[in-house]
Amino acid sequence: MVRTPLTPQERQRGERFGALLRQARGERSMVEVAAAAGVSAETLRKIETGRAPTPAFFTVAALAATLDLSLDTLAAACAEDVDYDGPALSA
Repeated sequence: MVRTPLTPQERQRGERFGALLRQARGERSMVEVAAAAGVSAETLRKIETGRAPTPAFFTVAALAATLDLSLDTLAAACAEDVDYDGPALSA
C-alpha cells in the first residue's frame, strides 16, 4: 500500500500540534513525558518537531492524558483555518 503524500495543510497542522505539545510539556523533560505516555522519546521528538505530523490516535490520546489536555482542546487548536481562542494550554 502506497501512502498518499501529505498536503501542506496537513504538514502545518502537524507543526501546530507539535508546538502545542511542547508548550504543554513546559519544563518537563521530553524523556519524562514520553515515558509517562508509553512512547519513545524519539517518537515524541518527531511529533514535536513536525517530522511525524500524523501520529496514531492512541499515541495522541496517551500524550494528551499525560499532559492533562483534552482531545477536544487539541482538535480545536489544530483545526485548519481557525484562530484558536480557547484556554491556554498549560499542564
